[in-house]
Amino acid sequence: MTGPVASTTPRPTVAAIVLALVLDVVLVVAFAATGRASHDSDVWSGLWQTAWPFLAGLGIGWIVTLAWRAPSAPVRTGLGVWAATVIGGMLLRVASGQGTALPFIIVASVTLLVALVGWRLISALVRRLRRS
Repeated sequence: MTGPVASTTPRPTVAAIVLALVLDVVLVVAFAATGRASHDSDVWSGLWQTAWPFLAGLGIGWIVTLAWRAPSAPVRTGLGVWAATVIGGMLLRVASGQGTALPFIIVASVTLLVALVGWRLISALVRRLRRS
């Protein structure tokens, strides 16, 4: 075969890409806000301090996985974005002097997995049901 192969999956629209990114950002901020609230902390005053390492990890995940090519793919995009968000977020928390106790790492990993991969799984299920 000598030429480029046509893709069988349609390219996502700009709106789909933006929606996926906004949803990821909202879920990461909600994770940070929920964590602050569960520790009787003032949610609003420290929200940025808690959220920024994970938002930076999310951004890295979007770049590394080329998420805009398949923003709602649970495995291709979701798992990579999740891993980068957790690993990047934890490394940046350490670098900025914030805590990374093992229970926090576990809770953050599970919560962000459910959030960042979960919505993509639901989206894939809905797409599959619509095609049937």
